[in-house]
Amino acid sequence: MRLVPPLAAALALALAPVQCTSKYDPANAREDTAGDGLFSLAEDFQAKGNRDAYLSTLRFLVARYPSSRRASAARELLEREGEKPPEGERPRAEPPLRKDLPKPDASQ
Repeated sequence: MRLVPPLAAALALALAPVQCTSKYDPANAREDTAGDGLFSLAEDFQAKGNRDAYLSTLRFLVARYPSSRRASAARELLEREGEKPPEGERPRAEPPLRKDLPKPDASQ
């Protein structure tokens, strides 16, 4: 009975490389990502003839989610439409400081 825990641990360690593959296959994704949703939305806009919304959604997808699995397809579609795909996500601007508020006291 004392051999069961060590054998179970050894078996688990031996099978770990089999369970954790190093390559990600998007076809096996169980949930849609934000990029998937935006790409579907763009396709819907295109099907309804709303070209401006279609292109705008593709541009947003490429800019906001540049490493998304749908970003490369969105870039390609933008290029086919004669659009220059945007660069990846830009740093967000800090919100402007309100001048009517007192400055925080550093002594506290």
